[in-house]
Amino acid sequence: MSAAARAIEEGVWRYQAVNAEGRMVHGEMAAVSAAQVTQHLRRQKLLIVQIAPATRGGALRGELLSLLGRRSDLRLKSGEVADFTRKLATMLTAGLDLDRALRFLGETAVGPRNSRVIGALRDRVRDGESFADALETMPSIFPKLYVGLVRAGEAGGALGEALLRLSDLLERERKLKATVQSAMIYPTVLVVASVFSIGLLLTHVLPQFVPLFEENGAALPFATQVVIAAGDFLTAWGGLLLVGLLLAVAAVRIALRRPHIRMAFDRFLLRVPILGTLLREIMAAQFTRTLGTLMRNGVPLVGALRITEGVLTNAAGAACLGDATRDVREGRSLASSLEKAKIFPETMTHFLKVGEETAQLAPIALRSADIHEEASRVTIQRLLAILVPAITIVMGVIVAGIVSALLLAMLSLNDLAH
Repeated sequence: MSAAARAIEEGVWRYQAVNAEGRMVHGEMAAVSAAQVTQHLRRQKLLIVQIAPATRGGALRGELLSLLGRRSDLRLKSGEVADFTRKLATMLTAGLDLDRALRFLGETAVGPRNSRVIGALRDRVRDGESFADALETMPSIFPKLYVGLVRAGEAGGALGEALLRLSDLLERERKLKATVQSAMIYPTVLVVASVFSIGLLLTHVLPQFVPLFEENGAALPFATQVVIAAGDFLTAWGGLLLVGLLLAVAAVRIALRRPHIRMAFDRFLLRVPILGTLLREIMAAQFTRTLGTLMRNGVPLVGALRITEGVLTNAAGAACLGDATRDVREGRSLASSLEKAKIFPETMTHFLKVGEETAQLAPIALRSADIHEEASRVTIQRLLAILVPAITIVMGVIVAGIVSALLLAMLSLNDLAH
């Protein structure tokens, strides 16, 4: 079973515990069993009070809070993690020891969250734990990829260099994510503004003319009747529709935790024209960048593939990578296994084949990542070139239809007057 499927199968557990300062803390954690939650909390030196499965209502509440941008657990932004990694790498490569570097970063941290996280890491390191083990106790902040690279750096006695490469990886991932998010800002603003304009026409502008139509007793055109009925419905039920939409989105996100539903959904996304191409390019860039960075830091191929499998968010891609990992463990070619699945772009598999044949898999994977990142930017530009005019045309047609229905009714009144 792939790492993505295992993550989807994990249940949500609600816990209460007491920290070292005697304060009650509570939250939710994804895990396959209560024992795993207990083990994780004990590593954080918390005294467990209660652990119970989260109800469906609790899961729905958590998804709604996530949609509204509120989370109950401690998290750092990707930019904050990248900044911390870059600063720590700079200090270690300059000759500073880990304890002093963490102390300085904790004292100069921006915001209480960063200070608490760095302080907790420093306490664990001073208690004798390795830096990788300390990071592993905060999986919501430092994923397996991060921990794996740090562990490899510690084992090879080159933690500073490993953190430098890791910070480069985090920066590139953040830039790629920022490119996608920036590209979606204009279409999103356009849709929101258009929907707001349509709602304003139906609920505030159109009702001003309804009394005029009723006073004259004219038989309104069918189009005008439909528009007036839509305005009345939106006025009466608009708030409930918005709440229902949020609940529906949260319910869909909960349903996507089921492995078979998530797998079918992700496979469907990869088959969508243009969007599927973009997702494949992004997934290829993420995979090759992560694989190349891990192997460059001394992580064996099988171990690097296992870590990379957990990095991919697309369940179909993660499942394909899981099958490829088994093939590699049995002595078969990585590129050939990925090529048979036809999930990743052919360009990527050709690069990997060359890397395997020349024993230069890590550097060629990193070069392939550069190519796929550029291809992702080109595909985003093409998607915007289609999406923005399409949204403009659709919304323009809707607004024109409402205005035309209103004009038809006004013309019918003029005919009565004559």
